[in-house]
Amino acid sequence: MREKIYFYYTNDLHSDFTYWPKIVNYFNESRKKRTKRGEPHFLVDIGDHIDRVHPIAEAFMGKGNVKLLNEAKYDLVTIGNNEGITLAHEDLFNLYDEADFDVVCSNLFSKTNREPEWLNRIIYKQTDSNITIAFIGLTAAFNPFYNLLNWQVADPMETLELYIKEAQERANIIILLSHLGIHRDEAIAEQFPEIDAIIGGHTHHLLKQGKMIGNTILTAAGKHCTHVGEVILTYDHERKKVVKREAYTTNITHQTEDPRTINTLKELTKESDDKLSTLVAKINRPLKVDWYERTEIIDRLTATLRKWTKSDVAMLNAGLLLKDLSRGIITLKDVHRICPHPINPVVVEVTGQEIKEIVRVGQTEEFMNLELNGFGFRGKKIGKLVFSGLDYASKNLNGKKYIKDVFINNVPLEDKKIYSLATADMFIFGRILPEVAKSKRKDLFLPEFLRDLLAYTLQSEYM
Repeated sequence: MREKIYFYYTNDLHSDFTYWPKIVNYFNESRKKRTKRGEPHFLVDIGDHIDRVHPIAEAFMGKGNVKLLNEAKYDLVTIGNNEGITLAHEDLFNLYDEADFDVVCSNLFSKTNREPEWLNRIIYKQTDSNITIAFIGLTAAFNPFYNLLNWQVADPMETLELYIKEAQERANIIILLSHLGIHRDEAIAEQFPEIDAIIGGHTHHLLKQGKMIGNTILTAAGKHCTHVGEVILTYDHERKKVVKREAYTTNITHQTEDPRTINTLKELTKESDDKLSTLVAKINRPLKVDWYERTEIIDRLTATLRKWTKSDVAMLNAGLLLKDLSRGIITLKDVHRICPHPINPVVVEVTGQEIKEIVRVGQTEEFMNLELNGFGFRGKKIGKLVFSGLDYASKNLNGKKYIKDVFINNVPLEDKKIYSLATADMFIFGRILPEVAKSKRKDLFLPEFLRDLLAYTLQSEYM
């Protein structure tokens, strides 16, 4: 006898609830069909469902997302880096206390003397026909962040070595919920052919019909859940093995919306507005934001960053602030609205020569107009680099601006001298500013976001 088992999934929603009512309706209809036919099915999420860019996630510290997952009747989830490193330790520790689903993350450990009750290393589910399915969950090991929050993430490959043998002995099917990214998923499929399916995320890749590596099928459904995924495994009871693996994604942007989910989102929006209505400041004049100029508010925020981190120089990009602040009452919701990024402060060490290069690049039109999507940045364009503790003189030659001299506290910069530079942690990733990314010293500040410093700036200087 052969039997099909269905696995539906979402990944990397990032609290973009635009299509969530459509997603829920799609899964509700799919479940009805499978239940009517007596076909086993499971609904899972692969992490980064939470992103504090959204007021609901911010106000409830992710518990609003958990409520939505409960109502959608998910069976199990794993965590992504946005659940793991954008919440204070206690917020993550208690995040899933009210969850009606299982949480599996095989490589997450608390550095305190207790683990959350919801945290499972491996989950076994059984179908009515006695097929046992092992679910393993893995999340990306951003330990420089996790360690500051009293968590530790073990190496994914070493973790799999620990659990794969047990899973083989106890289960007929092995499913990996992987918030590691496509390249790690490919490497895992090569190294662990025992895994039947890897349902992935993190790198926002879209595999419309899956990808076979050996006997393992890889799949993922992009980002923001414009697509949702489905894996179908055909199990042969006589041969006691999976004999066919399929994966598909469905664009749900034109689906019908679930009315209950619409109402829940409305309720959560109202409650989040109330939670974020705390007074921060009262300003007697508008504070303008300009991505291409050094405005009062970005200037003061950068100065706060330098003082708070006790650094020689601080640097922020003007594109971090998205909208003007109107005259009058400023609340936490206003602060979140203009600075929604889950970005932390960081201090790096750079030479004087490297600072000069950063100053030069940061004033170019190419840099200021750079559109960035990722590394925590939720804005549109990088904008002009703004400095505190540093001044520079420029000159125009052939219609272009050149940096002539750079000073720290009115003293000329020394090319070979090491300086401490406070900035946004998005610059320590990738190659936006290589001089920052390659620094050997990177002192991160968690759980504070830059918007926490913005609130402090407004409160201390405008109340």
